[in-house]
Amino acid sequence: MNRRGVLRLIAAVTMLSGAAWAQQSGKVHRVGFLWDSPSVMSDDLRTFREGLRDLGWIDGENVRIEFRWAEGRFDRLPELATDLVRMNVDVIVAPTSIYADAAKRATSVIPIVFATHADPVGSGHVASLARPGGNLTGMSVLMTDTNAKGLQIMQEAIPGLALVALLYDPATPSHVPGLTALQGAGRDLGLQIHPVPVTNAAEFGKAFSEIRRVGAGAVVVLATPLFNASAERLADLALEYQLPTLFARREQAEKGGLISYGPDRSDLYRRAATYVDKILKGVKPEDLPVQQPTKFELVINLKTANALGLTIPPTLIARADEVIE
Repeated sequence: MNRRGVLRLIAAVTMLSGAAWAQQSGKVHRVGFLWDSPSVMSDDLRTFREGLRDLGWIDGENVRIEFRWAEGRFDRLPELATDLVRMNVDVIVAPTSIYADAAKRATSVIPIVFATHADPVGSGHVASLARPGGNLTGMSVLMTDTNAKGLQIMQEAIPGLALVALLYDPATPSHVPGLTALQGAGRDLGLQIHPVPVTNAAEFGKAFSEIRRVGAGAVVVLATPLFNASAERLADLALEYQLPTLFARREQAEKGGLISYGPDRSDLYRRAATYVDKILKGVKPEDLPVQQPTKFELVINLKTANALGLTIPPTLIARADEVIE
């Protein structure tokens, strides 16, 4: 049997064993899912559900996923998290720090799994990566390390770069420690970091005017649901103000951002599904160490570079996982 055949066999056995376990338990488990909207990050959600299905969990058969959508109203997250707790779901999936924070405030008993938490230790959501303690665990994107690498990439892409604006959301728990870490990384690289807080989409135009006023040579946009949902608007503003911009998600480069650098999110969501599987089978979250990303993606949009009058060094292009021309 060739390698592909072996992998198919392993996947089939895994699915059958998961389904058999679920049938033996005789219970339809309920998984709460706290998220913004079905249209935002639809690829991530699809990957998560595929991950569950590969492990034998079929939505509507042996598991029911209870979705609660914020629809851009992040002030509703405490209410939505409390609703899932009242339903007594078996586990809550709260993908990023802002959702995990709401879920953590709502319950200290029901297990919570995050998929792309930027900084679970710095946010105080877990005691440590190896021993999370409490009822939260999952996958971390290690934003502080990733963004430090992103700064290096921008410095390589833009000769003479000295001042970098940092777009962040003070309401996102991971952004406060992320801001501190990036200021330190900037000092190490000889770059000055100018923080620009944004709390809602109506402030984007004002933020870019501020960035232009201080004379920043580039912008780093931290990942958060607010910015993720406004990827195209932010990319348009970056072009309008002629500012090279670094994003965390590949979709943002595909929508017109100059560069994106970050973990392979599909891989993290699939791995988060394995933690949900383990918890439904009785493993305690405190016994599941927070996992770190193993795959990263660098995407460069040469169309945007040309529009900005910027020549990306060939050595950087050669390292990219995807080049948009």
